[in-house]
Amino acid sequence: MTETETIHYTADVVALIPDGTVLLIERDWPPYEGAWALPGGHVDPGESRREAAARELAEETGVHVVADDLREIGTWNKPGRDPRGRYSTDAYAAVVPANTRISAGDDARTARWWPLDNLPERLAFDHADILRAATAS
Repeated sequence: MTETETIHYTADVVALIPDGTVLLIERDWPPYEGAWALPGGHVDPGESRREAAARELAEETGVHVVADDLREIGTWNKPGRDPRGRYSTDAYAAVVPANTRISAGDDARTARWWPLDNLPERLAFDHADILRAATAS
């Protein structure tokens, strides 16, 4: 008998301002409660991953972007990347104006701009890998 595996689809956003600062949220729920992460979350039924990325960014940080303006970075789906089970995420990048206001919402305790050269010691999930890929020249 072949065992089937449920795969959950998510989308994450690397939101940057031109001076090299990235938007992170402090997670308010397990896993990684209290850790810093990229804004993102589950893809809803009938929604594309790009649409989910734009929606999650708005829900968690108050930052609104047009889904079609998001630049695809790649897919992260290594088994074990999420302690809740098998998750596959598509990551996107957005550059927003320097004066973009943020406000934590949804499952974020807080949202904060972080200089790329002074990030939190540890990011949740494999978000450090996603961030490196997004900012590689």
